[in-house]
Amino acid sequence: MLLLLFKKFLGKHQSHKSGAEPLTETAEEQVLRIQQGDLRLRNQFITDYQPYVVKAASRFSKRYIDPSKDDEFSIALNAFNEAINQFVPGAGRSFIGFAETVIRRRLIDYVRKEQRFLQQVPYSAFDAEDEEDGQLHPIEVHQAIHEYEKERIREERCNEILQFTEKLSRFGITFQDLVNNSPKHTDSRQMFFRIGKILSEDETLFSILMTKKTLPIKELLEKVEVSRKTLERNRKYIIAISVIFNGNFPYLIDYLHIMDSAEGSKEHE
Repeated sequence: MLLLLFKKFLGKHQSHKSGAEPLTETAEEQVLRIQQGDLRLRNQFITDYQPYVVKAASRFSKRYIDPSKDDEFSIALNAFNEAINQFVPGAGRSFIGFAETVIRRRLIDYVRKEQRFLQQVPYSAFDAEDEEDGQLHPIEVHQAIHEYEKERIREERCNEILQFTEKLSRFGITFQDLVNNSPKHTDSRQMFFRIGKILSEDETLFSILMTKKTLPIKELLEKVEVSRKTLERNRKYIIAISVIFNGNFPYLIDYLHIMDSAEGSKEHE
Protein backbone atom coordinates (compact mmCIF):
# COMPACT_ATOMS: atom_id res chain seq x y z
CA MET A 1 0.00 0.00 0.00
CA LEU A 2 2.77 2.43 0.91
CA LEU A 3 4.58 1.68 -2.37
CA LEU A 4 1.41 2.37 -4.38
CA LEU A 5 0.89 5.64 -2.53
CA PHE A 6 4.52 6.52 -3.08
CA LYS A 7 4.30 6.00 -6.85
CA LYS A 8 1.05 7.94 -7.08
CA PHE A 9 2.34 10.85 -5.04
CA LEU A 10 5.69 10.92 -6.81
CA GLY A 11 4.02 11.17 -10.18
CA LYS A 12 1.89 14.13 -9.14
CA HIS A 13 4.77 15.86 -7.43
CA GLN A 14 7.02 15.67 -10.44
CA SER A 15 4.37 16.94 -12.81
CA HIS A 16 3.44 19.87 -10.56
CA LYS A 17 5.53 22.52 -12.28
CA SER A 18 4.68 26.04 -13.34
CA GLY A 19 5.14 27.17 -16.90
CA ALA A 20 6.71 30.35 -15.53
CA GLU A 21 9.97 28.67 -14.54
CA PRO A 22 12.94 30.08 -16.45
CA LEU A 23 14.72 27.89 -18.94
CA THR A 24 18.21 28.74 -17.74
CA GLU A 25 17.70 28.66 -13.98
CA THR A 26 15.34 26.60 -11.84
CA ALA A 27 12.92 28.13 -9.36
CA GLU A 28 14.91 26.54 -6.55
CA GLU A 29 18.13 28.21 -7.74
CA GLN A 30 16.40 31.58 -8.03
CA VAL A 31 14.94 31.27 -4.52
CA LEU A 32 18.40 30.53 -3.16
CA ARG A 33 19.76 33.72 -4.74
CA ILE A 34 16.81 35.68 -3.35
CA GLN A 35 17.46 34.34 0.12
CA GLN A 36 21.05 35.51 -0.25
CA GLY A 37 19.83 39.10 -0.64
CA ASP A 38 18.93 39.68 -4.30
CA LEU A 39 15.97 42.04 -3.79
CA ARG A 40 15.60 42.88 -7.48
CA LEU A 41 15.29 39.21 -8.33
CA ARG A 42 12.67 38.76 -5.57
CA ASN A 43 10.46 41.45 -7.10
CA GLN A 44 10.86 40.01 -10.60
CA PHE A 45 10.33 36.45 -9.38
CA ILE A 46 7.08 37.36 -7.61
CA THR A 47 5.87 39.26 -10.68
CA ASP A 48 6.67 36.33 -12.99
CA TYR A 49 4.78 33.91 -10.77
CA GLN A 50 1.64 36.00 -10.22
CA PRO A 51 -0.31 33.92 -12.80
CA TYR A 52 0.64 30.81 -10.82
CA VAL A 53 -0.50 32.46 -7.57
CA VAL A 54 -3.85 33.33 -9.18
CA LYS A 55 -4.19 29.75 -10.39
CA ALA A 56 -3.36 28.29 -6.95
CA ALA A 57 -5.83 30.62 -5.19
CA SER A 58 -8.53 29.88 -7.76
CA ARG A 59 -7.96 26.14 -7.46
CA PHE A 60 -8.37 26.38 -3.70
CA SER A 61 -11.46 28.59 -3.88
CA LYS A 62 -13.00 26.59 -6.76
CA ARG A 63 -13.71 29.85 -8.61
CA TYR A 64 -11.69 32.42 -10.52
CA ILE A 65 -9.86 34.78 -8.18
CA ASP A 66 -9.65 38.33 -9.54
CA PRO A 67 -6.32 39.90 -8.46
CA SER A 68 -7.86 43.39 -8.61
CA LYS A 69 -10.61 42.79 -6.08
CA ASP A 70 -10.45 39.41 -4.28
CA ASP A 71 -8.79 39.23 -0.87
CA GLU A 72 -7.74 35.65 -1.60
CA PHE A 73 -5.20 36.92 -4.14
CA SER A 74 -3.48 39.20 -1.64
CA ILE A 75 -3.39 36.40 0.90
CA ALA A 76 -2.00 33.95 -1.64
CA LEU A 77 0.61 36.46 -2.85
CA ASN A 78 1.79 37.12 0.72
CA ALA A 79 1.93 33.35 1.26
CA PHE A 80 4.06 32.99 -1.88
CA ASN A 81 6.50 35.57 -0.54
CA GLU A 82 6.49 33.74 2.80
CA ALA A 83 7.31 30.49 0.99
CA ILE A 84 10.35 32.16 -0.58
CA ASN A 85 11.65 32.98 2.89
CA GLN A 86 10.91 29.56 4.38
CA PHE A 87 11.94 27.27 1.54
CA VAL A 88 14.97 25.06 2.21
CA PRO A 89 16.87 24.38 -1.03
CA GLY A 90 18.19 20.84 -1.30
CA ALA A 91 15.56 19.40 1.05
CA GLY A 92 14.23 17.05 -1.61
CA ARG A 93 11.11 18.94 -2.69
CA SER A 94 10.25 21.48 -5.38
CA PHE A 95 9.69 25.12 -4.52
CA ILE A 96 6.41 25.19 -6.47
CA GLY A 97 4.99 22.29 -4.46
CA PHE A 98 6.13 23.92 -1.22
CA ALA A 99 4.69 27.30 -2.22
CA GLU A 100 1.28 25.81 -2.96
CA THR A 101 1.26 24.13 0.45
CA VAL A 102 1.93 27.48 2.15
CA ILE A 103 -0.71 29.21 0.01
CA ARG A 104 -3.29 26.58 0.91
CA ARG A 105 -2.52 26.86 4.62
CA ARG A 106 -2.90 30.64 4.61
CA LEU A 107 -6.15 30.46 2.64
CA ILE A 108 -7.46 27.84 5.07
CA ASP A 109 -6.63 30.21 7.94
CA TYR A 110 -8.52 32.93 6.08
CA VAL A 111 -11.57 30.72 5.54
CA ARG A 112 -11.53 29.69 9.20
CA LYS A 113 -11.46 33.32 10.26
CA GLU A 114 -14.37 34.07 7.96
CA GLN A 115 -16.21 31.02 9.31
CA ARG A 116 -15.95 32.33 12.87
CA PHE A 117 -17.61 35.52 11.67
CA LEU A 118 -20.31 33.60 9.82
CA GLN A 119 -21.19 31.59 12.91
CA GLN A 120 -21.97 34.78 14.83
CA VAL A 121 -24.94 35.71 12.61
CA PRO A 122 -28.17 33.83 11.71
CA TYR A 123 -27.99 31.32 8.86
CA SER A 124 -30.86 33.15 7.17
CA ALA A 125 -28.54 36.13 6.60
CA PHE A 126 -26.76 34.08 3.94
CA ASP A 127 -29.82 33.08 1.95
CA ALA A 128 -28.69 35.19 -0.97
CA GLU A 129 -26.82 34.43 -4.15
CA ASP A 130 -23.16 35.31 -4.36
CA GLU A 131 -21.20 36.26 -7.47
CA GLU A 132 -21.03 32.64 -8.56
CA ASP A 133 -24.84 32.08 -8.34
CA GLY A 134 -24.38 29.96 -5.24
CA GLN A 135 -25.40 30.37 -1.60
CA LEU A 136 -23.00 30.98 1.24
CA HIS A 137 -23.56 28.82 4.29
CA PRO A 138 -21.37 28.06 7.34
CA ILE A 139 -21.84 24.32 6.88
CA GLU A 140 -20.51 24.55 3.33
CA VAL A 141 -17.51 26.51 4.58
CA HIS A 142 -16.87 23.85 7.23
CA GLN A 143 -17.02 21.11 4.60
CA ALA A 144 -14.58 23.01 2.41
CA ILE A 145 -12.15 23.30 5.32
CA HIS A 146 -12.46 19.57 6.00
CA GLU A 147 -11.69 18.69 2.38
CA TYR A 148 -8.65 20.93 2.21
CA GLU A 149 -7.36 19.64 5.53
CA LYS A 150 -7.42 16.16 4.01
CA GLU A 151 -5.59 17.48 0.95
CA ARG A 152 -2.97 19.14 3.17
CA ILE A 153 -2.35 15.89 5.06
CA ARG A 154 -2.13 13.94 1.82
CA GLU A 155 0.46 16.34 0.42
CA GLU A 156 2.50 16.28 3.62
CA ARG A 157 2.54 12.48 3.48
CA CYS A 158 3.71 12.72 -0.11
CA ASN A 159 6.51 15.09 0.84
CA GLU A 160 7.57 12.83 3.70
CA ILE A 161 7.88 9.86 1.36
CA LEU A 162 9.91 11.90 -1.13
CA GLN A 163 12.24 13.23 1.55
CA PHE A 164 12.60 9.77 3.08
CA THR A 165 13.45 8.26 -0.32
CA GLU A 166 16.05 10.96 -0.94
CA LYS A 167 17.72 10.18 2.40
CA LEU A 168 17.72 6.46 1.66
CA SER A 169 19.44 7.09 -1.67
CA ARG A 170 22.47 8.38 0.25
CA PHE A 171 22.93 4.83 1.53
CA GLY A 172 22.36 3.25 -1.86
CA ILE A 173 18.96 1.98 -0.68
CA THR A 174 15.85 2.17 -2.82
CA PHE A 175 12.24 2.06 -1.74
CA GLN A 176 11.89 -1.25 -3.56
CA ASP A 177 14.73 -2.65 -1.43
CA LEU A 178 12.64 -2.06 1.68
CA VAL A 179 9.64 -3.77 0.15
CA ASN A 180 11.73 -6.78 -0.83
CA ASN A 181 13.57 -7.02 2.51
CA SER A 182 10.77 -6.21 4.94
CA PRO A 183 10.52 -8.84 7.73
CA LYS A 184 7.47 -11.05 7.32
CA HIS A 185 6.71 -11.63 10.99
CA THR A 186 5.38 -9.07 13.43
CA ASP A 187 7.79 -9.99 16.22
CA SER A 188 10.74 -9.57 13.86
CA ARG A 189 9.53 -6.14 12.75
CA GLN A 190 9.05 -5.08 16.35
CA MET A 191 12.58 -6.19 17.15
CA PHE A 192 14.04 -4.19 14.26
CA PHE A 193 11.89 -1.20 15.21
CA ARG A 194 13.54 -1.29 18.65
CA ILE A 195 17.02 -1.70 17.14
CA GLY A 196 16.40 1.15 14.70
CA LYS A 197 15.15 3.36 17.52
CA ILE A 198 18.20 2.57 19.65
CA LEU A 199 20.44 3.47 16.72
CA SER A 200 18.55 6.71 16.04
CA GLU A 201 18.77 7.86 19.67
CA ASP A 202 22.47 7.12 20.15
CA GLU A 203 24.31 10.21 18.90
CA THR A 204 27.63 8.42 18.48
CA LEU A 205 26.24 5.45 16.56
CA PHE A 206 23.96 7.56 14.39
CA SER A 207 26.83 9.90 13.60
CA ILE A 208 28.87 6.90 12.42
CA LEU A 209 25.94 5.78 10.29
CA MET A 210 25.50 9.19 8.64
CA THR A 211 29.23 9.80 8.16
CA LYS A 212 30.33 6.41 6.86
CA LYS A 213 26.96 5.53 5.26
CA THR A 214 27.16 2.03 6.72
CA LEU A 215 25.58 0.27 9.68
CA PRO A 216 27.93 0.33 12.74
CA ILE A 217 27.45 -3.38 13.37
CA LYS A 218 30.32 -3.87 15.83
CA GLU A 219 29.19 -1.00 18.06
CA LEU A 220 25.51 -1.92 17.74
CA LEU A 221 26.18 -5.50 18.87
CA GLU A 222 27.19 -4.09 22.25
CA LYS A 223 23.70 -2.63 22.71
CA VAL A 224 21.39 -5.30 21.28
CA GLU A 225 21.06 -9.03 21.82
CA VAL A 226 21.05 -10.30 18.26
CA SER A 227 23.67 -12.00 16.11
CA ARG A 228 25.97 -10.25 13.68
CA LYS A 229 24.40 -12.27 10.89
CA THR A 230 20.94 -10.96 11.77
CA LEU A 231 22.14 -7.35 11.68
CA GLU A 232 23.97 -7.84 8.41
CA ARG A 233 21.02 -9.59 6.75
CA ASN A 234 18.62 -6.81 7.77
CA ARG A 235 21.03 -3.92 7.37
CA LYS A 236 18.87 -1.94 4.92
CA TYR A 237 15.71 -2.30 6.97
CA ILE A 238 17.43 -1.20 10.22
CA ILE A 239 19.00 1.81 8.52
CA ALA A 240 15.62 2.85 7.10
CA ILE A 241 13.91 2.57 10.48
CA SER A 242 16.63 4.58 12.21
CA VAL A 243 16.37 7.31 9.55
CA ILE A 244 12.61 7.52 10.09
CA PHE A 245 12.91 7.75 13.87
CA ASN A 246 15.74 10.30 13.73
CA GLY A 247 14.07 12.49 11.10
CA ASN A 248 10.88 14.48 10.99
CA PHE A 249 8.58 11.76 9.61
CA PRO A 250 5.47 11.65 11.85
CA TYR A 251 3.22 10.17 9.16
CA LEU A 252 5.65 7.37 8.31
CA ILE A 253 6.11 6.51 11.99
CA ASP A 254 2.34 6.43 12.45
CA TYR A 255 1.91 4.34 9.29
CA LEU A 256 4.47 1.74 10.35
CA HIS A 257 2.82 1.24 13.72
CA ILE A 258 -0.70 1.10 12.30
CA MET A 259 0.26 -1.52 9.72
CA ASP A 260 2.17 -3.53 12.28
CA SER A 261 -0.79 -3.55 14.68
CA ALA A 262 -3.23 -4.50 11.94
CA GLU A 263 -1.09 -7.39 10.72
CA GLY A 264 -0.46 -8.50 14.28
CA SER A 265 -4.19 -8.72 14.90
CA LYS A 266 -4.65 -10.92 11.83
CA GLU A 267 -1.91 -13.30 12.96
CA HIS A 268 -3.68 -13.81 16.28
CA GLU A 269 -7.17 -14.42 14.86
